[in-house]
Amino acid sequence: MLRSLRFAALFGGLILSASALAVDIDAASYGYPLTNPFEATIATTPPDLRPDLPLDDDIDQETRSVRLRPEREFDLPDNFWPVKKLTYRIAIQDKAAPLIFLIAGTGARYDSSHNEYLKKLYYKAGYHVVQLSSPTSFDFMSAASRFATPGITKEDAEDMYRVMQAVRAQNPNVNVTDYYLTGYSLGALDAAFVAHLDETRRSFNFKKVLLLNPPVNLYTSITNLDKLVQTEVKGINNSTTFYELVLDKLTRYFQQKGYIDLNDALLYDFQQSKQHLSNEQMAMLIGTSFRFSAADIAFTSDLINRRGLITPPKYPITEGTTLTPFLKRALQCDFDCYITEQVIPMWRARTDGGSLLQLIDQVSLYALKDYLHDSPKIAVMHNADDVILGPGDLGFLRKTFGDRLTVYPLGGHCGNLNYRVNSDAMLEFFRG
Repeated sequence: MLRSLRFAALFGGLILSASALAVDIDAASYGYPLTNPFEATIATTPPDLRPDLPLDDDIDQETRSVRLRPEREFDLPDNFWPVKKLTYRIAIQDKAAPLIFLIAGTGARYDSSHNEYLKKLYYKAGYHVVQLSSPTSFDFMSAASRFATPGITKEDAEDMYRVMQAVRAQNPNVNVTDYYLTGYSLGALDAAFVAHLDETRRSFNFKKVLLLNPPVNLYTSITNLDKLVQTEVKGINNSTTFYELVLDKLTRYFQQKGYIDLNDALLYDFQQSKQHLSNEQMAMLIGTSFRFSAADIAFTSDLINRRGLITPPKYPITEGTTLTPFLKRALQCDFDCYITEQVIPMWRARTDGGSLLQLIDQVSLYALKDYLHDSPKIAVMHNADDVILGPGDLGFLRKTFGDRLTVYPLGGHCGNLNYRVNSDAMLEFFRG
């Protein structure tokens, strides 16, 4: 694999240097233009540096649903009717082909922007593709999770595995030659645990597994993101909120352009304008997005399990019920709060679990160190400037994966997934 990656990279004008056997991409020759990790995370890749992808109309795809927990459907509040079945998307080739499962990142549904991009990339390359929601998304928690308390990665992987089996059973006419697996961000961590589970279950016998920007220490990653919310931002005071500040900047940006054009190039173009966000503002935006994901997880888990931490257990919730008071309460609970109040008590009750440190080891890549070290079919692509990484994380990846780790110098958190160089490397890995 190392030879093929070097071959592909050299033809792309890149210079590679070996560092602890990992494939380290040289910053000077990489060509990715965004050197600020916050900006890369938000704006991703300039449109002219992305691969050419098919339009939705050119893809034979369907959005389908599976029933996984019919016994829970009667217990869910009335306003949960859209998520009593788990929705996924499948793109099908007109011939025999490998099938790739895509697992979304924290709080994201099957149709997240990253999953949509990866679907188009792999479909164009000739693969069947199945897009799956994250175990931390409200629809997965409601329709597919046994305990509706995501965060114990082994349990999340078992839920995901059941979903994959159900999807395959629902599509018996898809002519599959091999099964592949990938995920981005938290979905990459889930993919590692799913691959490990499959070694004993042998339902898919995944031929190759690619982890894109995974958290190494899950607790470190969520702590890094939670801290971004605490960033001090100039211009925010008692009378001006962060959201008002950003909205004001966007308003002036569109006024200067003379028209409103909402497309996937908006954020990159916006960051090149005079109204661009500062480092502190970008950090706050990333952290705020993550905090909303945490709030959604905490609220949904509490409501389904009737814990009474955010929503009173017997509070009547219908389609017309305003959830604003509960959202405000949930936003006060960061991921550390969610883990402390909901995950750890459930973990201890189910497994006679111990300390927070023991939980951290069990839910992170550390728990699979030997398996990941010895499994040649699993590879990692990560960025040296990824905001979710902590001290020692890249060192762990280097020691564990060796030449199956590719480290890009830039890109922030998943910001370069749609960069042509990265997309070529992803395809090269699966073609192998």
